[in-house]
Amino acid sequence: MAKTRRISKVKPVESESEQICHAVVTGILEKKGHEPVILDLRGLPNAVADFFVVCHGDSGTQVQAISGSVEDEVDKEKGESPLFKEGLLNAEWVVLDYFSVVVHIFLKEKRDFYGIERFWADASITKAG
Repeated sequence: MAKTRRISKVKPVESESEQICHAVVTGILEKKGHEPVILDLRGLPNAVADFFVVCHGDSGTQVQAISGSVEDEVDKEKGESPLFKEGLLNAEWVVLDYFSVVVHIFLKEKRDFYGIERFWADASITKAG
């Protein structure tokens, strides 16, 4: 009698940058960041990172809180801190640079004005959360 083999699908291992993206989105959602999206830049020539993660908050205080939550979540999940961070003082547009993932946290008006999603329109864009 022949034995039947059970074949199960193995979930593909996420890349380091994908893991960071997931931690970033978790941090954003923790502080109720609005409309988080992931821009996959990996297929674009001259891209500065693998991913951009973009969201916005309702106030400078919320933008700062989202930023802190993202930093805490990435540190907890991946043990990493941003290589560079900018904008915390004014809290209108905060950038957290994890090298392969760059996080942009805006006030709504600034997000609309700068239009990163429009600028990188060739990227694959995924709504997160």
